[in-house]
Amino acid sequence: MSSTVRSVFRGVGFTVVMLAPTSALAQERTWEWHWSTHPMMFMWGAGGLLMMLMMLVFWVVVIAALIFGLRWLMGQGRPPVRDDAFEILRQRYARGDIDKQEFEARKRDLGV
Repeated sequence: MSSTVRSVFRGVGFTVVMLAPTSALAQERTWEWHWSTHPMMFMWGAGGLLMMLMMLVFWVVVIAALIFGLRWLMGQGRPPVRDDAFEILRQRYARGDIDKQEFEARKRDLGV
């Protein structure tokens, strides 16, 4: 092969290599899509607000579940809380120290 033919092949090869990216640039650009067909079209407008609201609701539910779960676990080992005032009132009524009317009145006062 002569040096002239090699030069021509080199020139053509160089031109093809330099112009190859232009075919990629000639394709449709994704950042110029129309808003109705954009893959993230719901991120703007009412769709975006709805997504933010749902994310907020999700995290509120997760945090509330954690708090209630921890409070439930912490309360498992404790004995039930008894009302000493009401217990004394019941004992006095059982002994006959007070009558039914007084028992009911004091029971209302205690909020039982």
